[in-house]
Amino acid sequence: MPIKQSELIKLAKSYDSVKPLFESMEKRASSNQMDKAFLCHSHIDSELVKGIAKLFLQYDIDIYIDWLDNSMPSVTNRITAEKIQKRINESKYFFFLCTEKSMKSRWCPWEIGYADKGNRKILIIPTKSGDTTYGNEYLQLYPRIDEGQVEGVFKDYVVFDPNSNNNAKWLTETALKEL
Repeated sequence: MPIKQSELIKLAKSYDSVKPLFESMEKRASSNQMDKAFLCHSHIDSELVKGIAKLFLQYDIDIYIDWLDNSMPSVTNRITAEKIQKRINESKYFFFLCTEKSMKSRWCPWEIGYADKGNRKILIIPTKSGDTTYGNEYLQLYPRIDEGQVEGVFKDYVVFDPNSNNNAKWLTETALKEL
């Protein structure tokens, strides 16, 4: 089941209290002491992005969020694209947060194409708002992260193999490393 956007918004409410941890994580990631992930998303989804960053804090993965990068140009241009390419290349993982806005973005398809060409470990994070689920057909080529349930009750997150809806592993650092 796709991750509910309402759950990400709940997680985002505590983002500011852990913001210093993210800064510490960025330093550890820069010195290769922890894994890095590039988060492909729409800037309009800032609250959902904060929720994702908080979620992956527990897996000791530093999430790169371009709008938090002070070195990015204030107006998008060729330098923006070069910096994004560099950050994708530096990351072990590429996470694509699927929302209404990211599915309409001009940048997101370009970023995932670049990550795919570079053989990054791509994971799709489909989301759900009300009765609507976000994610395109071509995204089914990649593993996805969904909510995991036991007897209909949310338990944790799972990583699904793109070739089988029956082949899933609970989301752990080990499961991510095995991709």
